[in-house]
Amino acid sequence: MQQPDTSSIDTGLVKLLDDYFEVIHAQDLELFDQVFHERCTLYSAQGNELVLRPFDIYRDQVANRQSPKDLGNPRDDQILEIDQISDTMAWAKVQLQMFGGIMQDYLNFVKIDGKWWIIAKLYEKVGEY
Repeated sequence: MQQPDTSSIDTGLVKLLDDYFEVIHAQDLELFDQVFHERCTLYSAQGNELVLRPFDIYRDQVANRQSPKDLGNPRDDQILEIDQISDTMAWAKVQLQMFGGIMQDYLNFVKIDGKWWIIAKLYEKVGEY
């Protein structure tokens, strides 16, 4: 799949997405703290139930599992869509592989004091690899 044109997107936002993919693949917690805003929440629907994971719970889960990188999984990620709504707000639809699944995420971003952050993440497993 062809990556979307990101030439009109703030370069800090494009860097944040690359860092996000690295966080998910290698589970680098120092980088995690530079990608996810401390008030970020993750959302999913599993078993017909809404699942909410605030920053602290998600960070703890990431810290206590083996990374896809350590498991020998290749880093295979894509930006499917991206839109910078304003100087301080944007969203992206991304796809990546982890733990045998193909995941798609909707990421919402805010720029605070000149720095982009992920403020919300919706995620769903869309296939196997």
